[in-house]
Amino acid sequence: MTERKPVAVVLGGSLAGLLAARALASTGARVTVVERDALPAGPEPRKGLPQARHVHQLWSGGARALEQLLPGAIGRLRAAGVSRVPMTTGMVALSPHGWYRRWAESAFMLPASRDLLDWVVRQLVLADGDIELVERAEAVALTGTDAAVTGVRIRDHDNAERTLSADLVVDATGRGSRASHWLAELGLPGPERREVDSGLVYASRLFRAPEQAARDGFPIVNIEPDPRGAGTGRGGALMPVEDGKWIVTLFGGRGDDMPTTADDFARYAREELRHPIIGELLANAEPLTEVALTRTTANRRHFFERMPLWPENFVVLGDAVCALNPLYGHGMAVSAQSALAMREVIRRQGLPSLDTPGLSCHIQKAVGRTVRAAWDLAIGADVFYPGATETGPTLRDRLLSAYVGRLLHTATGNGRIARRVTDVTALQRGAESLLTPSMLIAAAVGPLKPPLTAPPLTVEERKAAGVS
Repeated sequence: MTERKPVAVVLGGSLAGLLAARALASTGARVTVVERDALPAGPEPRKGLPQARHVHQLWSGGARALEQLLPGAIGRLRAAGVSRVPMTTGMVALSPHGWYRRWAESAFMLPASRDLLDWVVRQLVLADGDIELVERAEAVALTGTDAAVTGVRIRDHDNAERTLSADLVVDATGRGSRASHWLAELGLPGPERREVDSGLVYASRLFRAPEQAARDGFPIVNIEPDPRGAGTGRGGALMPVEDGKWIVTLFGGRGDDMPTTADDFARYAREELRHPIIGELLANAEPLTEVALTRTTANRRHFFERMPLWPENFVVLGDAVCALNPLYGHGMAVSAQSALAMREVIRRQGLPSLDTPGLSCHIQKAVGRTVRAAWDLAIGADVFYPGATETGPTLRDRLLSAYVGRLLHTATGNGRIARRVTDVTALQRGAESLLTPSMLIAAAVGPLKPPLTAPPLTVEERKAAGVS
């Protein structure tokens, strides 16, 4: 007699859901992924992922988690034309504290279009015979009690409802998650919740890079917005992606008149940012799309791990737990690390079943630990935008921001500090590594080199992009 495999249902077929499904299948479970959209057969846009039109990057901490879950994923992305960009060697960035130098590599980044990244992950995950995809269906409620979830009721595209029984239900439905509502329906109190909304608005276009810049490779260019300086919230990022293309996202603050036309986009890049370098680079690039806008940039965290009562057999991860301002590029990395954390909890416990008492609570606490660094990094800046919160920054926010700001100032002229800060930003080191005695001393001393007065582009890069 064969032993019954544990059964899991994952709600959401985007990156977080697919990686959660892979994590569960690798522990011996049979997994059903329920996705509201009809997923495309190739690297193409889909209705439920409008943010795909804006800049996306996978930091090395997330890339390494992805590779542990899906061996060969990075190779697939590289074969599809995604560059491995060393940090900070391959980035030209203006921070609120000045231009960063291009120091020797410590971390790396995989800049890709979101459509391509999701497609590569989807191919690898759905090749697993223990993972089934149910498309054009959505979850309407959990089944079970306040003590234990037994499954989920879903509505198919024809409006017919049915129940999927499961040993574990994972909610990876993103910013639109109804997890708090579902828990309330089971009789459980709502989780502690915090929102920090910078009010940033994004406007993005896709361009064909100048031929030589596309052939020779080109650095990422980033004009970071300054939460408390002149032109609050205004910035932009130029991200070279596959097929010789550049995705360019421009940022604006609450109340800014964001560009919606081609002429406005070019003007904003030249005239409204703290430096015109992105506008200068776009003068020789070929536009491929119209301007796309998004206002979905608020940081929102549900502290499910702090709830005094948590039902068995239910886990929430990805943006459904912690939705981050896309400006910092941490959402995909956190999703990958959270899925990996779930797998490690299950393996560490050596459990034959997913409905073992206490397992889902352990997983939820591990997910909470995984999101902590990215959350602190995001709100440490965003909480200072006007109107970001009703009460303004807390004392902890102010102390954290003051210290991180001092480190970022030091990083403009100290390579060791720049690499350590980059490692934390890339989510490949914990934030506690910024609090060692040597870091505290370096922050007190400040930069060891004078500030740069211009973007650190090489002569060859300027020539390839056609700028003087």
